Amino acid sequence: MNAGAWPELPYSPWQWSCSALHLYAQVVGKYALAHTPWLNHSWHATLHVTPRGLTTALVPDGGGIQVLLDLQEHVVRVHNPHASHSIALQSRSVADFYRRFCDAVASVGGTPEFDRLPNELPDPVRFDEDHADRPYNADAVARFHRALVTVSLVFQRFRTGFLGKVTPVHLFWGSFDLAVTRFSGRRAPLHPGGIPHLPDEVAREAYSHEVCSAGFWPGTAGALEEPAFYSYAYPEPDGYRLARVLPDQAYFHETLGEFILPYDVVRRSEDPEARLMDFLQSSYDAAADLGAWDRSALDCPTGEPLRPRPINPPRNGEGDRA
Repeated sequence: MNAGAWPELPYSPWQWSCSALHLYAQVVGKYALAHTPWLNHSWHATLHVTPRGLTTALVPDGGGIQVLLDLQEHVVRVHNPHASHSIALQSRSVADFYRRFCDAVASVGGTPEFDRLPNELPDPVRFDEDHADRPYNADAVARFHRALVTVSLVFQRFRTGFLGKVTPVHLFWGSFDLAVTRFSGRRAPLHPGGIPHLPDEVAREAYSHEVCSAGFWPGTAGALEEPAFYSYAYPEPDGYRLARVLPDQAYFHETLGEFILPYDVVRRSEDPEARLMDFLQSSYDAAADLGAWDRSALDCPTGEPLRPRPINPPRNGEGDRA
């Protein structure tokens, strides 16, 4: 990867711009959520990393609408096959952005009707009532996007080393994290819920099956004020938080309940991709081994271009039965 693939991304200098971008992503995400049929574990509502920024999937509204947060040219593009409308990403209030976004959706034939209260944030304020001025640091946003592209490529490579059910690499706008999740294939105990400003039925559907999930945050005020990678298991198997996870700078965060690896540890290493893959693989190993996952059926070598997976003979006489 090129020298700019792992940019400096200190959280404090762009904390308020990050908060604004998070809320803009929530406006876009909640519009998509309101108009898209439910897919397991909320996969239908996530955003996806592109070379330009973050995009929704095709929203079944207004003849098919897609919304792109272009984090290089710093505009939001709302378009369908017949029309397009753009909104500048700049210093403004969330209420002003919300109004302009709704106007853009309507201008291309969409229906700008969706819940206006942010999710998974403390003391949320409705989008249309949030009139505080928000800064927009375009340079920091562009560096964050460059990091998202790089991390997404590593996550995609890690994703290929698994034959079981696994999510796309996607960004959850509620918690504002890029994530990839593997599933054991077994049902999980009922999730207790209680995630702030997230309906329990959503959390319980998301964690209906056993998972090992890894991701990347830009930072979170009060919780983890630095960019970092995380990994956790649900349900957490006995001994998990005492497991050795690589590299040595990784640690278990008791409050968050997950393993953490600071982004700067990866960025400053001689081989950032290898260090991140070490973290992803070793934290998965801990969850899968301690959770007694069927690794012989789920694991496989990392994928390579143009090389299909070998087909193993059926086990125990299993096969086609006419």
